[in-house]
Amino acid sequence: MTGQTPTYNERGTSKVTQARELYLSVADTAARLLAAPEVADRWRRPSSLAKLSVQGLAGHLAGQVFFVPAVLADPVPTEPAVSIHEYYARVSWIGSDLNTPFNQAIRSGGEEEASEGPAALAERVAACVEELRATLPASPDRPVRRPTWGPWSISLDDFITSRLLELVLHSDDLAHSVGLPTPQFPAPAVETVVDLLSRIALRRHGATNVLRALSRSERAPLSISAF
Repeated sequence: MTGQTPTYNERGTSKVTQARELYLSVADTAARLLAAPEVADRWRRPSSLAKLSVQGLAGHLAGQVFFVPAVLADPVPTEPAVSIHEYYARVSWIGSDLNTPFNQAIRSGGEEEASEGPAALAERVAACVEELRATLPASPDRPVRRPTWGPWSISLDDFITSRLLELVLHSDDLAHSVGLPTPQFPAPAVETVVDLLSRIALRRHGATNVLRALSRSERAPLSISAF
């Protein structure tokens, strides 16, 4: 939060700066993926995610870019800020049924976001990334909140990290859906996402199952999926 002494990684880059740099890099990669002709060619077809078309998935992926200027434009919330790990411990959608109102809203929201077609969506995402390159680096790390959350907020930089996770995972989903290789992301971005997923998996499946999945294939559970 503002007023705290920044911490630095081994390259001397503040972790706040690195999170934003990684987010912008991955968002740019997602924008280029959305502009790929393979996405437009398969626009109306089912995606690799159940009950979600390529159009809906593309719209949901784009939303991870559009959410950032949206929260920056909102007033500072009054709800208390929690850590990113506490945020994932509180959300109700992890492991929820596909037919819950929340998941239905995710699908319909993705379809609506992409309703103008693949070219228009890709153009909007590219423009938004360029806007964020100018505004995000200098934005103060204040609390932010989405209206669908419970009575809490998180810091802007934790929100950026959560959107980084969404961009990496859904870029893989979209690429797989249209027959493209998964984009190559910076190693620190992947490490950040894996760290978050591992912590969520620990809460969902317990330490023993996660340890065995990572080290003992003969005793590993069938799944330690974070979501």
